[in-house]
Amino acid sequence: MKNLLIVLTFLVVTACQPEKKTGITIHLNSIGFLPSAKKTASIVGEVKSFVLKREDDHAVVFKGETTVPVLQQDVDQHVCLADFSSFTEEGKYYLETQDGSRSVSVEISPTVYHDAFYTSMRAFYLWRCGTAVEGEHNGQIFSHGPCHLHDGYDDFTGNPGQWRDGTGGWHDAGDYGKYTVNAGITLGMLFLAWDQFQPQLEQFPLNLPETAPGFPDYLKELKWETDWLFSMQYPDGSGRVSHKLTRLNFAPFIAADADTARRYFTEWSSAATASFTGMMAQAARYFQPYDADYAQKCLDAALLSYDFLQKNPEYKRFEQGDFKTGGYQSPDEDDRLWAAAELWETTDESKYLTDFEERAAAMDCQVDEDWDWADVSNLAMFTYALSEKEGKTPEVSEKITQNIVTVANEITEKGRQDVYGRPLGGRYYWGCNGTVARQAINLQVANRLSPNPAYRQTALDAISHLLGRNYYNRSFVTGLGISPAMHPHDRRSGADELTDPWPGYLVGGGHSATGWNDLEEDYATNEIAINWQGALVYALAGFLADE
Repeated sequence: MKNLLIVLTFLVVTACQPEKKTGITIHLNSIGFLPSAKKTASIVGEVKSFVLKREDDHAVVFKGETTVPVLQQDVDQHVCLADFSSFTEEGKYYLETQDGSRSVSVEISPTVYHDAFYTSMRAFYLWRCGTAVEGEHNGQIFSHGPCHLHDGYDDFTGNPGQWRDGTGGWHDAGDYGKYTVNAGITLGMLFLAWDQFQPQLEQFPLNLPETAPGFPDYLKELKWETDWLFSMQYPDGSGRVSHKLTRLNFAPFIAADADTARRYFTEWSSAATASFTGMMAQAARYFQPYDADYAQKCLDAALLSYDFLQKNPEYKRFEQGDFKTGGYQSPDEDDRLWAAAELWETTDESKYLTDFEERAAAMDCQVDEDWDWADVSNLAMFTYALSEKEGKTPEVSEKITQNIVTVANEITEKGRQDVYGRPLGGRYYWGCNGTVARQAINLQVANRLSPNPAYRQTALDAISHLLGRNYYNRSFVTGLGISPAMHPHDRRSGADELTDPWPGYLVGGGHSATGWNDLEEDYATNEIAINWQGALVYALAGFLADE
């Protein structure tokens, strides 16, 4: 009989080893599914039937037949599907094929995503710069002492040898740099999650240090980043914003608190300045109920940078010069569009609406299914489309909404055609796992505008793909899911003496359907980054006990 591989759509908080029987390998996790969600296993091989059994008494609770195997060229596999979606009773179960091979137990529960969300969102806390951090996962303690307390020097902003306070914020990725543009898309997604899923997030405990009294834990973590962002705005009152704060080259694989090389504020860029404006306009809106004075400070900073951009409409590219750290260089049209959208939503002033609509029309109101830090125009389109404020131009509003729904339909169809439910289709590149997670944003926004259960199910399929339902039968998130990534390109994980990596982080993914390498040195496929992490947190936030 041919070897079989079963991959379920589910989550887990600990890695589990597959059971082996009669030459058949079954890879499952130990948590499961939302009760009302689609429950599908992808099976490599010729399996005709399966049963679902209750864990405690081994009683058969569901019987099913698989679909006819389909050949998917990019993975070169014949895959059939086992569907037990109609079974909704909460509890723990395992899947068994007709030859007697069985899985580890899986759980059906409305809170099945809670532990994964907690770990993935806490990953931002563990990324904090300028302070000591400590977290426990699966009985192991992950920690480092206060780091990068001398951020940063102004040699590249016209004041050689002078220091000013740039401590705080999040480390950007597997390195210890801090980058304004990548902070933009990250906070943009995280604030949007708050906007859409506030009832679930507001009461969700993250067990964070008390760094923002009166703030819900979720916003408390976001404020840690905005506190740092103020330092990136030039202190001369111009409104310009430094592109990044890093050392000249990447640190070796040492602990964060052992990285003592001098770090510098870089010169400004128009993309960073516009992205800063969008972030701070959002922060002003969402922080206002918890600290009105701080929210006003955010808004004042956003307005200062926006006014500078209006007076300086030309694109100012960031030039690396002496730096070898991440460039994050991109045009600024999308960032300026986003800045206008967020300021309109925060202030309700018509000049920002006019600015946005003129820019959106020039872009033909385009909405993308494949997007990242280099083009955040989707964030602007989503804010505008979801806004309940008056004054929108009907033609612009209708076209943006139509484009959002059209793209969501395309994403849904691609997910349906993929044997592992991957909604990005056959595209693979640096950070593509982040895009898979980010497609949940397209789908959830479309579902708000034009409700369709298929959108939410496709978002669940994207999550499932990242957490084990994939060619590798492994989770792309450290510490979560089946056989999770163990060797991310992450200096903290590489520098400590623990076997397990720091938990909750999404790795970038392969540049082909079979090209992922779980190797620390393979930064192209196995690095971690805040822009991918923010997408994962958003995706999980949409399914927190919402039944």
